[in-house]
Amino acid sequence: MSFDAEKIIEYSNKNPKPASTTFAYGTAGFRTVGDTLGSTVFRCGLLAALRSQSKNGQVIGVMITASHNHERDNGVKLVDPMGEMLQQSWEAYCTDVANAQTSEELVETLSHIAQEERIDLTIKPRVAYARDTRPSGPMLQAALEDGLAALDVEASNFGIVTTPQLHYFVRCLNTQGTAASYGEPTEAGYNAKYGQAFLRLVSGRETPSKLFIDAANGVGAPQVLKLAQAINSPYFDIEVRNSDTQTLGKLNIGCGADHVKSNQRPPAGVSLVPGSRYCSFDGDADRLVYYYGDEHGAFHLLDGDKISTLVATYLRDLVATAGIEDLQVGVVQTAYANGNSTSYIKDTLKLPTVFAKTGVKHLHHEAEKMNIGVYFEANGHGTVLFNPSAVAKLRAVVPETPAQADAVERLWALRDLINESVGDAMSDMLLVETILICKGWTLAQWNEAYTDLPSRLLKVVVNDRTIFKTTNAEQTLTAPHGLQDIVDSLVAKFPRGRSFVRPSGTEDAVRVYAEAATRRDCDQLAYAVAGAVFDKAGGRGERPAEFL
Repeated sequence: MSFDAEKIIEYSNKNPKPASTTFAYGTAGFRTVGDTLGSTVFRCGLLAALRSQSKNGQVIGVMITASHNHERDNGVKLVDPMGEMLQQSWEAYCTDVANAQTSEELVETLSHIAQEERIDLTIKPRVAYARDTRPSGPMLQAALEDGLAALDVEASNFGIVTTPQLHYFVRCLNTQGTAASYGEPTEAGYNAKYGQAFLRLVSGRETPSKLFIDAANGVGAPQVLKLAQAINSPYFDIEVRNSDTQTLGKLNIGCGADHVKSNQRPPAGVSLVPGSRYCSFDGDADRLVYYYGDEHGAFHLLDGDKISTLVATYLRDLVATAGIEDLQVGVVQTAYANGNSTSYIKDTLKLPTVFAKTGVKHLHHEAEKMNIGVYFEANGHGTVLFNPSAVAKLRAVVPETPAQADAVERLWALRDLINESVGDAMSDMLLVETILICKGWTLAQWNEAYTDLPSRLLKVVVNDRTIFKTTNAEQTLTAPHGLQDIVDSLVAKFPRGRSFVRPSGTEDAVRVYAEAATRRDCDQLAYAVAGAVFDKAGGRGERPAEFL
């Protein structure tokens, strides 16, 4: 059996590709100005159908979102059957399909993929899809639905939900009725699973103070309120700020996790009161950061590194109490992880740590290799994975004391609390809240575990980012020739100095990260490295200013 080429061409002609635009499937899928993305989203519908057929009719997810970007942008990404990111080998297919110049070339490209992957086209494809609150969402959803109709897909529309919820729904749909059943594939099922696990873990403890949540004026605002209503407990007393999803021009502007992390200050609409607790989501609610203000008015950020160490510590202690000697907790970081967090994990917690390239798909793959893998990017995107061997070891435990029995039960409840398919701000928030409640900690007490080294992230616009090549989890440049030697010589001048340069995945620019023992040294190092990149590797526009 082959495609109904006439039907694909008919729908494709309704969603023509912009002639002068080239699309690339990156770490977070396709992402660009929403008005230009219609043909690409349409074609992702076709590709999702093929991917489903290649997986014997399992459900594939399609999410229309641009996360922490400005609302004029939009994007689309595919979700594999267990709720994980699309298999990397299929990313090239996405790019090929998006850039086919004509409808006829599109059919040829799809036919080539079907042949290459030996896909049985008689299998009924199934796709689940959703979108966030962006104004271009309805138009792009209509384009996606054209793609699904062109290949007669059995489609499930989950409406406006967070990105992690769509990942969760996909996993639930594909595990229904099996021993690995993940939950009910509905918003109510999501809230019940995570809410009930949370209450199992915190019941009987002292209730915490109110948590103020900055929802970035995104889809997390209505969804976290539904979660709170489902939990219906003083253990989850929240107040949501930046919750306007109706007014144009507000999404992620001056608020959200990316804004707070990048600018090291609270979001618009949030005045920090000493002793109060605050956190921020990004626009599609897959990133999470915490923060607070002290009595001197200073701002303190608890980012993905701090979340990672908090979670890893708690899991390590539970495993030890449970007496499971061969169950190992490990941590995955990227080069952006603060150096003191890495030292704390290795030297104080005594846990194995590995580095992965930037992008949660890379961290996820490394975490899968661990018994219990904790991964968070510094930006607050991450989760915890219990691999099959960890689950088997938990099942095999025969507790000998009440303390062991309690620890084992808590590990099972934590697994139910964690969205293992993908980083999820709401699930991660409940995880952090659980640990803080169980420890009886304030945010300041959490923050005392270690002190971050001062760090700085700069962007240098260049003529061609493709000339930058890296190795060692993107921490070392192999090209342009000689530039890494310059970076090394600059780093050597500063106590606790560290710096790396990596190309952006979305624009002709490179990122320069630096850290050092003092704020002044850190800034001097960052600007010195940025200046060297500009001078030696085709900088464009204004040269990074010297630090004074």
